[in-house]
Amino acid sequence: MKKAFTLIELLVVIAIIAILAAILFPVFAQAKQAAKKAVSISNQKQQGLALIMYAGDYDDMYPREDGCTLNDSINTAYDNQPAGTSPLPFCTGANGNNGGYAFRDNHYEWQKWAYPYTKNYGLFMHPVIQKDPTGWAQGELNGGYALNIAITGALNVNLSTGALAKFGGRTSWLGGSTTSVPQPADTMLIMEQTTYSVVGGYEAGTTSGGYSLTYYPMAVREHWSGYFYNPGGSGPCGEQVGQIDATTVPFAGQVPLSYCDGHAKTIAAGQFLANTPTAAQFGLSFNHYLCPITAAYYGNGTPAWTQPWPMWGLQ
Repeated sequence: MKKAFTLIELLVVIAIIAILAAILFPVFAQAKQAAKKAVSISNQKQQGLALIMYAGDYDDMYPREDGCTLNDSINTAYDNQPAGTSPLPFCTGANGNNGGYAFRDNHYEWQKWAYPYTKNYGLFMHPVIQKDPTGWAQGELNGGYALNIAITGALNVNLSTGALAKFGGRTSWLGGSTTSVPQPADTMLIMEQTTYSVVGGYEAGTTSGGYSLTYYPMAVREHWSGYFYNPGGSGPCGEQVGQIDATTVPFAGQVPLSYCDGHAKTIAAGQFLANTPTAAQFGLSFNHYLCPITAAYYGNGTPAWTQPWPMWGLQ
């Protein structure tokens, strides 16, 4: 006669399984997150190398040209316009959330500059951070990876109409070439960001008689503290200082970065902040207009720093 499990024995087995599950499930979750972090670092490395290869083909200059090309949207839902159609409504925002910027070729869609060297837009899709639905409806990939346009510079000169046409050229304070970066192994080119496809540049210059601007990095510690930490506190940008916001820093407080020499790695959010000057150290008066994540910050003064900040290319 076969002996069956007693109720006590069955309960013990169930309890052991439950304990093992409680131990293993967090490990599985951590392993999955670690894998996603590895994917993000790999993506950034390939993106950075693509931009370096681009510069090798264009006289050492980082990409910054402006254009409007029919049926070249990252969101391929809009790449169905008949030949001969004017692309302008898809470059100036005229079509709104029906692909209003789908065919624009500038720093907001810098992925198009790298694409010929990657042949894969999937590299620009972040494994954790979701793309912004409004930007995607306009044809742009916002949310995920952001280009440091203070290093590359930006142009808005080739569109004959639209709000962006007036801005003209915004030159990097370094000149926009790969060899102008003083310490490329220490200077950030690409980072993760939840909203914009660019790391906002600080614009110094004049708007009288037309725009003549120079891009400096958004190297203000108070700004990034407000981005990395949870809102609802007493920090300079209303953040809870020291409390990591998992939506903006999804990898356990680690920030993946791609550097100007082509390598990529993660650093702690706290180290990112330590590598960034305060507004005063950058030569600016802190103001809450510096807090929001945006594409450009126009200032009346020119930054002036007194010590090197290599992560931002400041010497």
